[in-house]
Amino acid sequence: MKVITIFNNKGGVGKTTFVCNLAAYLSLKLGKRSLVVDADPQCNATAYMLPENDLDRLYTESSKNTIDYFANAIRKGKGYAKVGFEPRAIDRFGVDLIPGDPGLALFEDRLAQDWRDATSGDARGLQTTYVFKDLAYRYADYDFIFFDVGPSLGAINRSVLLACDNFILPMSSDIFSYLAVTNISLALTKWSKDLSEGLRRYKEDENANFCVRGENVSWKLRFAGYVSQQYIAKKRRGVREPVKAYDAIIKRFSDVIRRELIMKFGMGQNISVSSYKLGQIPNLHSIVPLSQSAHAPIFGLRGKDGVVGSHFTKVSEAERLFQNCSNQLLQNLGI
Repeated sequence: MKVITIFNNKGGVGKTTFVCNLAAYLSLKLGKRSLVVDADPQCNATAYMLPENDLDRLYTESSKNTIDYFANAIRKGKGYAKVGFEPRAIDRFGVDLIPGDPGLALFEDRLAQDWRDATSGDARGLQTTYVFKDLAYRYADYDFIFFDVGPSLGAINRSVLLACDNFILPMSSDIFSYLAVTNISLALTKWSKDLSEGLRRYKEDENANFCVRGENVSWKLRFAGYVSQQYIAKKRRGVREPVKAYDAIIKRFSDVIRRELIMKFGMGQNISVSSYKLGQIPNLHSIVPLSQSAHAPIFGLRGKDGVVGSHFTKVSEAERLFQNCSNQLLQNLGI
């Protein structure tokens, strides 16, 4: 099992579209069992995958099987939830889903408060901090668990990242995505230092390692790669290339990513710097809204979903893009 979050503290970089389509490609085309966990209180992944009627039933049921179920037990002081629930099968994406919940936003303050206790070695603080690690361990029979998160460096995203083996950075082709890399690096460095100190203090006080479901925990998050998205491309000698304004920014990404993420959180010497670039996804224009309205992956769109004419070329292009991203990710992970 590999637990991966798609993460950037900058909004509007296509995180949800990317994670849902990547998970779908791994499942539908490569036969991997994938679970998507919607940890964004805005619930964008849930809205992308579930038709409106299903959404209505989900959020009006007396007992909601959403991610907030796991937070609720901690919120009530009962520790981790004693039992889980069966994730929803999403047929067109070929994945299973733990739906998001707007109520998760109310858990942010508890996570922030208990983080301070966790860094002091407090058992309850560490338990709260690792709530999403407990969630991931419950579903260890999947090949991949992907967390979709909102655009922030807040307490929810910090706890999600602590549950993960790796993170992928989607970036739009603008100066703000470039600047966000340094902020992410600073946050991860501080979180790693603070958590390690908290675990050290816990071991010193309790004469034992802190465990979740019998497993020792520690900081192990590694950078698995990035994708640059939403650039405007044109063909030159039959090859698609970004236009000049975007190209200038894209060329600066490799240096800051190498310095701030690969050198500090990379996965080892056997992976070349160029391999961390999983792919480059141009603006796919109107087929993204078609994918959202059809609740289907971009590469799985068909005529009945409204695909006509040149749309079919875009659908084929999207399939090649997600194929390349998936293959490079598997190579980086040693799978």
